[in-house]
This record gives sequence, structure tokens and C-alpha cells, in this order.
Amino acid sequence: MAENQQKRDQRRAPIYEALEQFRNMRVVPFDVPGHKRGRGNPELAAFLGQQCVGVDVNSMKPLDNLCHPVSVIGEAEQLAAEAFGAAHAFLMVGGTTSSVQSMVLTTCKRGDEIILPRNVHRSVINALVLCGAIPVYVNPDVDQRLGISLGMKQEQVQKAIDQHPNAVAVLVNNPTYYGICSDLKAIVDMAHRAGMLCLADEAHGTHFYFGENLPVSAMAAGADMAAVSMHKSGGSLTQSSLLLAGPNIHVGYVRQIINLTQTTSGSYLLMSSLDISRRNLALRGKQVFRQVSEMAQYAREEINEIGGYYAFGKELINNNSVFDFDTTKLSVHTLDIGLAGIEVYDILRDEYDIQIEFGDIGNILAYLSIGDRPQELERLVSALTEIRRRYHTDGSGLLNQEYIDPVVVTSPQEAFYADKVSLPLRETEGRVCSEFVMCYPPGIPILAPGERITGEILDYIEYAKSKGCSMTGPEDPKILRLNVLS
Repeated sequence: MAENQQKRDQRRAPIYEALEQFRNMRVVPFDVPGHKRGRGNPELAAFLGQQCVGVDVNSMKPLDNLCHPVSVIGEAEQLAAEAFGAAHAFLMVGGTTSSVQSMVLTTCKRGDEIILPRNVHRSVINALVLCGAIPVYVNPDVDQRLGISLGMKQEQVQKAIDQHPNAVAVLVNNPTYYGICSDLKAIVDMAHRAGMLCLADEAHGTHFYFGENLPVSAMAAGADMAAVSMHKSGGSLTQSSLLLAGPNIHVGYVRQIINLTQTTSGSYLLMSSLDISRRNLALRGKQVFRQVSEMAQYAREEINEIGGYYAFGKELINNNSVFDFDTTKLSVHTLDIGLAGIEVYDILRDEYDIQIEFGDIGNILAYLSIGDRPQELERLVSALTEIRRRYHTDGSGLLNQEYIDPVVVTSPQEAFYADKVSLPLRETEGRVCSEFVMCYPPGIPILAPGERITGEILDYIEYAKSKGCSMTGPEDPKILRLNVLS
């Protein structure tokens, strides 16, 4: 663990403690930021509060420096490493996007192959655009009823490793947005036997490190690196994240990679939120996530009693493409009441003042974490009951397929930087895409640079737009045109 054999006191929060000490010193600021503890921007101070703007400060000796930690930030990283069972942890202030990209950029150089599922977050493929690595996609199975992509089968991963023995790493989602887990331990072992690293995108798996009876965490499974989105289920501020590394990763090189793209003006609001949240999880995480799992299970049972909805869970486990399931995820299939997931998502927000995490073509996800209470779940269940009563209709004609196998023609980097032309959407069929198209959330590309545009994909894009999915990625914000290779 970390760098001392002796266990560190998880009650400590070094960055928070240093900021409190700094606040009491009443230092006169002739440095940045220019709002000068809020005095220069009273509207901002009134909105965020003096407690907040008073510690929105610049790096200085007493507060350490995120680019080269030697004191309190370094201590906070050591405490995080020990709490998460990692050899080292890096505090990240560019979101888990920056953690994922740093993980991939540490591992891959131009021309290297990396094995990964195609249902990755766009940040993974963005990293391939930056470094020029070549994706070897393991196309996941699809649950035909739910229309969702599953995990990677062991035999699919082994086949990819056998066919691409020079690949440098295997990347795994742990879990997917819907809570589906691959057999991470088996994949780690396969990768290591082949001399490859194993990387985990744990944007939705922070709680695996602290909960009981939850899927295995990346570090416990022996993965080499993991990107952990503390702000999702861990309670820290939006845009704060952790990058974890195992004992075989060169820590100094990872820091250099992080410093290529991460800000040199690290936010102490974000860093202190990571510090305080790690302390909270280390001291109370087991109890808290037990309660979260119990609430989610209760809600699943109540929703399945309504009729028409299917709140899925551990019954999906098949010991391969669904090796395990994250029971804190409240994923609900909606097509049997005649509504797309995005339509239920919109109704919940617009008519019931309930904001869930996302809705797609066939499903919704209510994201439960450390701040949820049973009374809010009761309100969600009641709203879903009423929506079924008011809107239930024939669901025939609704699409349910969330995942379409891509046809990869060229690398993401080559396609992204190639000469391109802009064509009306329907005229792009058969051409090679040079940009991303995705619904956000969840941010899994429908199209990525270098992939062939098919009629099936165009049908899906038009259908998702018509249902109200939030589509992002292309230069054309209305997605009436796409850039393709010329």
C-alpha cells in the first residue's frame, strides 16, 4: 500500500486541514485568483458563500502544488491510495475524463493496440485520437429484451488477446452505466499472462471499494490502473476524480502524463472535496453503501410490482457476459408501458420535478448514492405508478436496440485529423465518419471517428433525436449533417 508500511489515520484530511489553517492566517492576497477571496466579485461571493470563495486560492508552499505534490496534497494522495487499496492515487481535477485519458496515455503510444469493449465512454476514444493508438474492439453481447450491451465474455477477450499478441493493454468497464460487470479478475489474469496491462474505467464504481456484497473493485482484482469518479457515488464535488495505480506502474511517468493535459491551477475546492469525501468513505462507507443497496433493492421490488416496468438486477447474472451486477444501480426498462426511456425521463422532470440520471431508447437510470433517502424513492415509485396509469400505450414500433456493432475502417486519430467534407445526414451512408455522435448521458458513442456509417446507425440517430435524446458530438449542433472522410 502507499509508501509507508504503517497504516495512516483515515480520520485525517490534510488538504482540508491546511485550508482551515490558511483561512485563519488572514493572509493579504497579491496573487490569483483575481476575486481576492470574493471581495472583487460580491455577487459570486453571495451566491457561493464566503466559506467557499475564501478557500478558492492559488497553489503556495503551505498548500502544496498538484503538479508536483510534496506535502499536504501528497499526504492526501497517500491516504486515498490506502483507502482504495492502491499502490498510488492521483487527485484529478479534470473529471474522470482526465483520469481515463491519463490512464490510456500512460499505457499507449502511437500505433500500439489496446483491447477494449466498444461501449466505452467517449473519453477513452478521445485518448486514442490524442495518442494514435489502435482500438481492438470486443463487441459486447446485447440483452435482446432490454436492448443494452453487456460485459465482455472471457472467451471474447482471450480471442482478442490471441489474435493481437502485441496489444499493450486490455480496458474494462467496471461497471457499465447500467450496472453490468465483466469477470474483471479473470480478464486481469488473462492480460497479465499475455504481458499486457489491465485498465479499468470505474467511473460508476467508486462504491465497490467500500460496500459489502458488491462487485470486485479494480484494485482488489489486481488491475494495473483505474479511473474512479469520486463525484458520482462518492460524494465529492463535480469534476473531481481519482486515478489509481497498482504496484507495477511507474508513478513518476504517470505524473508526467497527467501534467501534459491537466491544469496547472488545480482547484482547492475540488481537491479538498476529494480529501473530505475519501475520509467520509473510509470511516462510514461500508454502512452507507449497505443502506444504498437496501434502498435500491426495495425500489426494484416496488417498481416491479407496478407492472409494465422491469427494474433489473442480479437475476441477469450468467457468470460470463454478466458476471456480476451492481445492486446500487436502479436501472428500469420502460418499453412495455409503451414509452421510451427518454420519454419517461422527460415526464419525471417536467411533470413530477424528479431528475433522474438518464433515459435512453429503452431504459432509465435512477442513480442512488450516499445522499439519497427513502422518502425520495417513495416519490419516484409513486410517480412511475402514475405515469403508467396516465400514459400506458401499445409499445409496438419502438426501437429497443441500444448497441450497434461498429465497422472500423481506420484509427480514430487518422479519421479525426483527415481531410473531411460535411454532408447531409442521409447522404453519409457508406462513408467513414470523422467525428463523434452520441447521446449524453451516457456518452457512449453511436459513431466514433474511423467508423463506417450504416443505414441502421442513421435510423437510430434519427429515432433518438425524435424521442428527445440529448445528442452531442458533431460540429453541426442540430446533427443534420455529419463530417465524413473526403
